[in-house]
Amino acid sequence: MQLSWKDIPPVPTSNDMLDIILNRTQRKTPTVIRPGFKITRIRAFYMRKVKFTAEGFVEKFNDLLSGFPNINDVHPFHRDLMDTLYEKNHYKVSLAAVSRAKTLIEQVARDYNRLLKFGQSLYQCKQLKRAALGRMATITKKLKDPFVYLEQVRQHLGRLPSIDPNTRTLVICGYPNVGKSSFLKSITKADVEVQPYAFTTKSLYVGHFDYKYLRFQAIDTPGILDRPTEEMNNIEMQSIYAIAHLRSCVLYFMDLSEQCGFSIEAQVKLFHSIKPLFANKSVLIVMNKSDIIKIEDLDKANQELLETLKVVPGVEIMQTSCYEEDGVMQVRNHACEKLLTARIEQKLKGTARVNNVLNKIHVARPQQRDDVERLPFIPEGAKDLLNYDAEDPNRRKLARDYEAENGGAGVFNINLKDKYILDEEEWKQDTMPEFLNGKNVYDYLDPDIAAKLQALEEEEERLEQEGFYDSDDGEDEDNMEDAEDIADIRAKAQWIRNKQKTMIIEGRNRKSLKNKAIMPRDQIKKSIGDMEEHMYNIGHDTEKLRETINKKRKADGDSGKMSGVDVLRRDQGIKARKLTKKKHALTQSDRLNDGVSDGAMRSQAERLAKIQRRERNRMARQGEGDRHSTAALPKHLFSGKRGIGSNDRR
Repeated sequence: MQLSWKDIPPVPTSNDMLDIILNRTQRKTPTVIRPGFKITRIRAFYMRKVKFTAEGFVEKFNDLLSGFPNINDVHPFHRDLMDTLYEKNHYKVSLAAVSRAKTLIEQVARDYNRLLKFGQSLYQCKQLKRAALGRMATITKKLKDPFVYLEQVRQHLGRLPSIDPNTRTLVICGYPNVGKSSFLKSITKADVEVQPYAFTTKSLYVGHFDYKYLRFQAIDTPGILDRPTEEMNNIEMQSIYAIAHLRSCVLYFMDLSEQCGFSIEAQVKLFHSIKPLFANKSVLIVMNKSDIIKIEDLDKANQELLETLKVVPGVEIMQTSCYEEDGVMQVRNHACEKLLTARIEQKLKGTARVNNVLNKIHVARPQQRDDVERLPFIPEGAKDLLNYDAEDPNRRKLARDYEAENGGAGVFNINLKDKYILDEEEWKQDTMPEFLNGKNVYDYLDPDIAAKLQALEEEEERLEQEGFYDSDDGEDEDNMEDAEDIADIRAKAQWIRNKQKTMIIEGRNRKSLKNKAIMPRDQIKKSIGDMEEHMYNIGHDTEKLRETINKKRKADGDSGKMSGVDVLRRDQGIKARKLTKKKHALTQSDRLNDGVSDGAMRSQAERLAKIQRRERNRMARQGEGDRHSTAALPKHLFSGKRGIGSNDRR
């Protein structure tokens, strides 16, 4: 939301606007034109003048219109304030005149550019240009009064204080000369004029101060007289709009000493007359100049009048004097507290904010299954637990106390298992179990399994080197059975070793794939045996596959070995491809014959190429991008001796 309008560009007079635009047109556009030029060049020259002038006017008018605020888009407080100070209808009419002038100038430029397209001579084009610029100047001169009015509005808008209608605000109001400006000067650093006569303040003044690390703004309003709104002048109406529109705490000042020139009865009457403006606002009545007279020193009739002020709900009365700093600060702080409390209550009344908070909270309430009342269970240990007191020497120790004793943050590592409730105390530090297929993995895990495996492998190698597994080949049945067992064991051992080596190699290959080329899948040949092994490893029965392959081989009479890819292709009906060597040599296109179907088209293409070269040859250029012109070089650069001077010939 825009709060101040200090950056509005200055509004020139109508004559200054003409000088600015026409001078810029003269400087920015060509100025030389002769009757011997082509008529198309003459037309373009004057069309450019007309178009550039119109664009200059439109640009200036757009800047002016965009700089001033739209009175319908600003806050109601600023809208009413501008209506009071500048007369809303006059303001709108002036901006509308500028907008209308911009539209008319655009229309003039379009009309005369259409006429210039058909100009027959330099004189005719020149007259049309003069007529176009003359009509634009006439339209601009008619804006003399709107420009003067808008410049005054611009200067006054720049001097208006920056008032935020939605922030925390204290509005100081009351009769003239009751001490409003003195109070504002006491609580803020605002440079307010303070004089001992009425209507010293003729406009709104703003000051800022901090309370509880929050920024507040205090507004000093001009004095108000007790009369109908229709009879109030512009100075008084500024105060009325400030009280009516700003979300604030209103400080109504009264002068009990009557040195302001108005009686206590008149001041109370003014409060009751503007009381409707205080709706939904916190109000604090300040009895100023208490160093001269206090409420207790008044007569009974005036005290009864002051009691009528308390009829309005939420109204409080305080006494102060601008000569006493403590009293001023006490009034300021109390007003700030009332304002903060009222703002919080207003926020809580809003259903949108409360609903947003409630939407983030979900309380699960199970349905009642019987009439039994089930109270929340609170453990006895929690009931007997005393509140933590840092000064109690017998207090319970917290995690931060253990942390401080064991080296502090970054050194102490909290033990998350310390509060486990188990049957045995030593069970707390056990490793958490992991279950696989319903069995605890740690029941089958030996922490020394790696060392035992290495010792077993070393023992196997030693026994094998000593010939422990070498045995004589016997012919009896017992020896035959032992030999078969040994052969089976050796085959299994060899399979385990090969499997381990294969896993290691595959793992290394997987890691190195990022840096190595990969063979395309359609170029990889796999045998039927590889396919059978893969299917077997993933859990499929390969007997039917083997039978199907054998039947098809017998039916086709194919006794040779086929790869797995060939079998799949044959089953899918894909014929075998003949491998041919791919030629990777780059072939250059035939620029003479490509795209030409016969000799006639080739002759036509050559004739068009010669026509295109004709202009370049005449200009002594080698190509379209060549800017070199040998014949046009100045002679003095290439004749005689060179002097000692500079080489810069620009």
